[in-house]
Amino acid sequence: MFTHMTIGSNDIARSQAFYNAVFAALDIPPSDINAMGRLIYSHHGVSLIVTKPLDGKPATPANGGTIGFAATSPAMVDAWHKAGVANGGTAIENPPGVRETRVGPLYLAYLRDPDGNKLCVGCRATA
Repeated sequence: MFTHMTIGSNDIARSQAFYNAVFAALDIPPSDINAMGRLIYSHHGVSLIVTKPLDGKPATPANGGTIGFAATSPAMVDAWHKAGVANGGTAIENPPGVRETRVGPLYLAYLRDPDGNKLCVGCRATA
């Protein structure tokens, strides 16, 4: 359904350290800061772009928004969460673990990135 998502950052270098680390845990290649001062992470034909806002105003997180990423195992979810906290992210909600959802049990973890964007990573819970 989506081709890309773009989020704002007030410090691209700080975001680069955070996103390179959390995406390494998901086997997503790191991003350099491109000529436009942006980070672009691509995986399976979908991209996440991190940029300073074009209007020159400070970046702010979406109120009520969450960006979700797929992992292939609970170990990958845990590695993502650990990398995020170690690189400027903030652990939110419950610790990583199984949550009952309308689609069955999922192993999920939540973080806020250094600019306050809410992120989630998850996979099907194993028995």
